[in-house]
Amino acid sequence: MENSIDADKSRIIEMAWEDRTPFEAIHREYGLNESAVIQLMRQNLKSSSFKLWRKRMTGRKTKHLQLREPSINRAYCSRQYKHN
Repeated sequence: MENSIDADKSRIIEMAWEDRTPFEAIHREYGLNESAVIQLMRQNLKSSSFKLWRKRMTGRKTKHLQLREPSINRAYCSRQYKHN
């Protein structure tokens, strides 16, 4: 069970770092709203990493569905996850 929790935490952190993954996707998949994700990041990252992440995320249109261009209907870059 502990490995599952660690894996979920790791995946949430990964999703939070991704520029194109909106907070709403994290909420839908893991039930954590934006403030809970911020708290999780604060608790699990080094202080300098957390500050860098917050600086990048603040006001980023791709992290919030309501600020996003309506034409963007994916949560990741089109070049990501390509099969060779």
